Amino acid sequence: MANRWTAVALALTALLLPGPGRAGAQGLVYVSNEKSDTISVLDPAQDHRLVATIEACGRPRDMEWDPTKRFLYVACADDNEIGIIDVEKGEQVDAIPYIEEPEAFEFDHAFKRLFVSNEEDAALSVVDLESREVIAWVETGEEPEGVLVTPGDRQIWVTSEASNLVHVIDGETYEVLADIPVGTRPRRFAMTPDGREVWVSAELAGRVDIISTETLEVIDSIAFLPRGFRPEQVTPVDLLITRDGKRAYVALGRANHVAVVDVEKRQVIKYILAGNRVWGLTLTKDEKILYAANGLSDDVSIIDTETLTNIKSVPVGQIPYKVLIRE
Repeated sequence: MANRWTAVALALTALLLPGPGRAGAQGLVYVSNEKSDTISVLDPAQDHRLVATIEACGRPRDMEWDPTKRFLYVACADDNEIGIIDVEKGEQVDAIPYIEEPEAFEFDHAFKRLFVSNEEDAALSVVDLESREVIAWVETGEEPEGVLVTPGDRQIWVTSEASNLVHVIDGETYEVLADIPVGTRPRRFAMTPDGREVWVSAELAGRVDIISTETLEVIDSIAFLPRGFRPEQVTPVDLLITRDGKRAYVALGRANHVAVVDVEKRQVIKYILAGNRVWGLTLTKDEKILYAANGLSDDVSIIDTETLTNIKSVPVGQIPYKVLIRE
């Protein structure tokens, strides 16, 4: 009898897990874990239960989907490669090698080129996805991180943490068009839906700088200071702007909060308590749920954007970095 019930339990578990048997599974949440070298898989349909752990390459950080959303591309800093994970098989099946210290990356809109910040080499590398060769190498300031590809692939924007610069690069010639001074240790980008502004987080300045895409100059800044924290504890990293352009979310790092910002008024609406060193942010397609990866509490906060409350925290791997949703 015991063997019979064991077989039934295993069969039910197989139905719940992502993999070849759930090729059409949508809505699963994928979290890269830097120290665990894994991707955690959460299922919102099961109260965000951890349903699978995928072994990845060394130190997975940034992640992006291919157009089919079957393959997950992962920046693996310790292995100097972009790993390719088949989420239906639940395993890494391929990699783009010889990509030095990848930190963050984006594809062009035709899925033909890959733009990667190379942290230790102070450069942006451009990879042809068909040949998998580096076709261009653009020098940046020290410790490049955030990458933003503008509409039409006209420009590639890159932050340089140690140089306190944002580099604007021509999307065809790869010529550096501008080096824009910003606050100390710039990290990530968000562009307003109308394309007129690019917001960049300045981690050690405790603020977001707002850059005009027309003049390529900083036109405004928003500083953050949740109650009970000192300015040096406020270290914004990731940020998002909603599709209607009305609201922004900013992860405040060691201040353990997500700031909710009125984009037009440039004012903080609310600070939402998250986990320890809140880092990467991702919104669901309907923008009703915000996921926040907490790098030092090894969990993901699940935030209701209508009530602006943290409704649940889910343990994942060690030092979660990025969250993506298969939608």
